[in-house]
Amino acid sequence: MDHDDFDQEPIKGLPQTLPEGERILWQGAPSAWALTRDALRLRWVAGYFALLFGWRTVSLAAEMSWARAATESSFFLVLGAGCCALLAAIGWAQARSTVYTVTDRRVIMRIGAALTMTMQFPYKWVGAADLVTRPDGTGTIALRTLGETRFSYLLLWPHARPWRFARTQPALRCIPEAAKVARLVAEAAGASAPMPVIARDARPVSGHAVAAE
Repeated sequence: MDHDDFDQEPIKGLPQTLPEGERILWQGAPSAWALTRDALRLRWVAGYFALLFGWRTVSLAAEMSWARAATESSFFLVLGAGCCALLAAIGWAQARSTVYTVTDRRVIMRIGAALTMTMQFPYKWVGAADLVTRPDGTGTIALRTLGETRFSYLLLWPHARPWRFARTQPALRCIPEAAKVARLVAEAAGASAPMPVIARDARPVSGHAVAAE
């Protein structure tokens, strides 16, 4: 019998119904492929095992034919393929269990493939946000929260801005049409606080930034 772990949610991705007057502006989830590629570093892992294969093949070629050397070294390719398949499965599971919700009052994140939790970020908690986009249109919106509130990087991962350990930034990771979602967040947050919301990342991969007027 099929079982949906989230069939008790009154609204998809939300632990309870929204207060009267609050509206959902957007709901979505990470792209499984983009999450695997960017957050789980699939290309780096594949490249590492390819490098091991090449190094081993060249080393053995001094003692035997290239064909035999490649065959002897193919273990690294098999191992690499297995690791990449595992990363792809993790990325799929994370994407499938995640729901990001943007309302006119807050950002809500239902995350966690094994241990599911829901985190909420009212716009009054958000001082600014950074948008990074990829050529395929996917991107990440990282929230820079105000005050002394701290979040565990390990609990949030991979839904956190990479390499921000001292001041963890919750993030909508690898979402499709990230620039469009960023505009929605900017407009909604701008209506709540007279400050810029979406800013260009210091090291953008590609793309642009949107700021609230």
